[in-house]
Amino acid sequence: MPPRPTVGDTVWLERTLTVPAGWRLRPGHLEPSQDVEPVGDPGVRRSADGWTVRYPVVAWTPGPHTLTLPPMWRLGPAGEADSLAGGAATFAVRSVLPPPDPGSRPTPKDAMAPLRPALRSIWPPLLAALLASVVLGGGVWWRRRAPRRLSPLPIPPPHVPLEPEVLDDRWLAAGEPKAVAVRATRRLRVAVAAAIPQAHHALATAECLAAVEREAPKAPLRELRDVLGAMEQVAFATAHGVDVAALAQRARRLAAELAP
Repeated sequence: MPPRPTVGDTVWLERTLTVPAGWRLRPGHLEPSQDVEPVGDPGVRRSADGWTVRYPVVAWTPGPHTLTLPPMWRLGPAGEADSLAGGAATFAVRSVLPPPDPGSRPTPKDAMAPLRPALRSIWPPLLAALLASVVLGGGVWWRRRAPRRLSPLPIPPPHVPLEPEVLDDRWLAAGEPKAVAVRATRRLRVAVAAAIPQAHHALATAECLAAVEREAPKAPLRELRDVLGAMEQVAFATAHGVDVAALAQRARRLAAELAP
C-alpha cells in the first residue's frame, strides 16, 4: 500500500489474530459500500504473532473511511467452530485533484439583458399557405377528373374448347372406382332435383328418397334406393366385388328417365 494513498489506490486492511495450535482461520467476505468496495478475496497467512487476515479495498471518495469488517471463523482440528467479531478499520485517502486556489476563482458576471425577439414579416407564411392551397386544389381537381370512356364494343372472351369427359373404363382401369361412383351419383341426384325440386342436393340420401316417395309416388323409388345405396357403399369403400360399371350405367339410365 502506498504511504499516502489516493482515490483509486488499493488499500490493504490487515488484522492479526492469535489462534490455538492446530486451529485454522476462515475470514468472511467484505460487502461493498457506496464509497468503498473490495477488489479481491481476503488473504490469510501465518505470521509469528498468529494468523494475519488482509482485505484489498478501493475508496472512490477522498477523506477518512471507517469499515466494519465481517466476522471470522476459527476451525478446530476436531471439527470445532467459533466465530470472532471482525472489528472496524479506519483509513484515509487523498484526492487526485489539486486543491483549489482561492485567488483563481472567476469574478461573477452581471446578469445579461433580456433578449427581445426581432420583428419578422408575416408575408412569407402567408405566401407559403397560399402556395400550399393552390397545390392542394390542383391535386384534388386532377384526382376528380372525368373517367375515361371504354370501347363500346367489348372484346369477346377467347373460345376455350371443352375437354371430353373421361370414360368410366379409364377410371376403373386406373383403380379409381370411387370417382366413377361419385360422378354417377351426382348426375343422378341432379336429375332427381330437376324433376322433383323438394329432393334437392342438400338432403341426405334417405331424406332425398323420402321426398321422392312423398312428392312423386310413380317414380322408380325402389331402383333409386338400390342404385344410390350401392353407390354410397362404393364411395365409402364398404362394398367389395360390386360391378361399378353396371351401377354407373343404371344411374345414367335413371337420370335419363327422370329428365323432363
